[in-house]
Amino acid sequence: MQTHVIVKLLTGSEKHGLLARSLNPESDHIELYRGDESAPESHRFDAISFIKILGKPNLADAFCEDEFFEDVTTVTGDRFHLRLKRSERLESGFYGYPTDLDSDFKSIFFTNSGLRQRHHDRPIGEMLTQSGLVQPADVDEALTEQKKLREKRVGEILIEKNHLPETVVEHAIGNARKHSNSRNRIRVGEILIEAGLVTRKQVDEALASQTSGRRKRIGAILVDRGLITEEQLLTALARKFELQVVDLKQTPPQPAAVRRLSREMIEKMQVLPLEIRGTRLVVATSNPTDPTIIENLRFVANCPIELVVASARQIAAQISEIFASQAGAVEELIDELDDIDVQVEEEVEADKVTETDSKVINLVNKILLDAHKRGVSDIHFEPGMGPLPLKVRYRKDGICTQVHQISTTYKAAIISRVKIIAKLDIAEHRRPQSGKIMIKHGRERIEYRVEITPTIGGQEDAVLRVLSAARIYPLDQIGFSAKNLERMRAAIQKPYGIILCVGPTGSGKTTTLHSALSEINQPDRKIWTAEDPVEISQEGLRQVQVFPKIGFTFDEALRSFLRADPDVIMIGEMRDPVTAKTAIGASLTGHLVFSTLHTNSAPETVVRLIEMGMDPFNFADAMLAIVAQRLTRRLCPECKEPYHPKRTEYDELVEAYGREQFQRDEMPAFSKGLTLMRAKGCEACEGQGYSGRIAIHELMANSPQIKQAIKHNSGVLKTQEIAIEQGMSTLRMDGIQKIFLGLTDLTQINRVAL
Repeated sequence: MQTHVIVKLLTGSEKHGLLARSLNPESDHIELYRGDESAPESHRFDAISFIKILGKPNLADAFCEDEFFEDVTTVTGDRFHLRLKRSERLESGFYGYPTDLDSDFKSIFFTNSGLRQRHHDRPIGEMLTQSGLVQPADVDEALTEQKKLREKRVGEILIEKNHLPETVVEHAIGNARKHSNSRNRIRVGEILIEAGLVTRKQVDEALASQTSGRRKRIGAILVDRGLITEEQLLTALARKFELQVVDLKQTPPQPAAVRRLSREMIEKMQVLPLEIRGTRLVVATSNPTDPTIIENLRFVANCPIELVVASARQIAAQISEIFASQAGAVEELIDELDDIDVQVEEEVEADKVTETDSKVINLVNKILLDAHKRGVSDIHFEPGMGPLPLKVRYRKDGICTQVHQISTTYKAAIISRVKIIAKLDIAEHRRPQSGKIMIKHGRERIEYRVEITPTIGGQEDAVLRVLSAARIYPLDQIGFSAKNLERMRAAIQKPYGIILCVGPTGSGKTTTLHSALSEINQPDRKIWTAEDPVEISQEGLRQVQVFPKIGFTFDEALRSFLRADPDVIMIGEMRDPVTAKTAIGASLTGHLVFSTLHTNSAPETVVRLIEMGMDPFNFADAMLAIVAQRLTRRLCPECKEPYHPKRTEYDELVEAYGREQFQRDEMPAFSKGLTLMRAKGCEACEGQGYSGRIAIHELMANSPQIKQAIKHNSGVLKTQEIAIEQGMSTLRMDGIQKIFLGLTDLTQINRVAL
């Protein structure tokens, strides 16, 4: 009798045909006749997801005690609700049978290679109740708690964990609503941070708690309540998902299996590779309910995955034991390298790789990852002259700090290693070189911009800008005051015109522009960006990397954009008069244009552009807003302490702001209740008293009076005077406002604003 089948391959394609011989699960392949072919095709089980045996279902003896129901999901994304038989135990896979007379198949054979997930359709609470481990009332209480966790808000978590009085929180939220656009959602966490009631770390912890609470499963809640043990839960889960329970004390992992996954993947997912069975990698997990585990592991290991279940405690202990012998912190690795001589030339030749080379490679990798994890913006490799060591300094929050000192033996090798992975010429020591490094850490890609500069004594410095920290912030989370935020939002909603963000290198201009673009990034708008380099990637934008060395400049990119049907254009920097003229021209012909410029203030930007040869009348009509920006150090939220300022200190703030403007802006008056914040120093900020940075802004929006000042080339002071009269706060004014909010101090404002 001929057997018609559909064979679903792991690639997703289907093969329709007749079995050449009966399906034998003990074999490793099937043979299939297709069409008029005289010879059958052979397909191995490890390339097959499932084999559907077509025909009318036989439900005459169905639903007997030997059967149970199960939901099955394959790696090809197919899902089935089936009957399975307890008496059928096969090594290569399992059979499933239909539950409906209208099904088009008699049975399905699932291979182990093609399985993503299988589990009984009974809830885990019901299984635990029927096993006599818990009472129905316990399950009901756990379900109620689960519902509360899933509905819990961040504000509630912050109030509970930090013992905040509800009246104080309500007062802070009420004040924020008064100055907020009612159309925009108010983020309670940000309000409480600005009010100094909680720290950024506490908000992040509350968000993590909220996320973990929403994901918390009924079994974990029952374990937390002490109603069942973790081992009892794992046994029930293993039964539900038809998985084997293993005792890791009796089942040590094979080294070959451990090597199939990276350390980062093992530690991040808390899984343990145990052995390799044929083509399958057997992996232990304590979380079989996570449907992504098999897919992620299969993608990384590039082979079929078979899950088994073990306790989280045993898995963590085994992982710790396996990696205990590996090098830990960068500092420890540096100590190990003190007396090892490295010849840089050997690094280039693949056939001369030695243990010494591996340690230098590992050291550079560890420094790159360490800087990324610490949130560093720049890494400085500074070789000393002669016998002096190589110093490694990190720039964080605008401040350079020495973190490593490496023996002189490795100076040349480390710089050469940096040049190699940046694809630079290691034989060139007399000229500067620029490049970039891309590394992959787990599932994260990290980019470093590299600059090699020759220094005296035949040495070379390497400075790496870490681009991984760049991300998109909502416009209301980058430090704009309520007034500036309203003006910025009004400007970016215009259909055409030009918006400039100005300031020195590293002042956050690109971040601000991307925040603005994210606000207007909608499917009905075509947005082009030209950047050098592309530091922030944003879905929905068409982003271009310019290459000046081959003649692909900002001006060339801009001209190309104008022929590519744009609505919005962002030019990373207006470096020359040609680009500036083209950008202003584009803004006058129906396009919204964003760009940056290296100037000190908003009014100065107007004068600089006119001096570059821009037509004052065109620019006056095109300009929507100019934002000058600086980044200043933020007082550490963990340890900053309140104090009552002396009258002399208060008067210094008033004079720095401008006495008359201070009164017009209704700034806080001096009183016994006036409180400011100052730096103290704690473990969290490494004793510095500062942690992170905040932005201060100077936003000059266009107006009829500003237009006249531009057209008449009135100069910086006159333009600034008009802008202040119309509500602009200078950088110092905005900084002093943030001092009164308890976010920073005058010392830091004086460092970045005149």
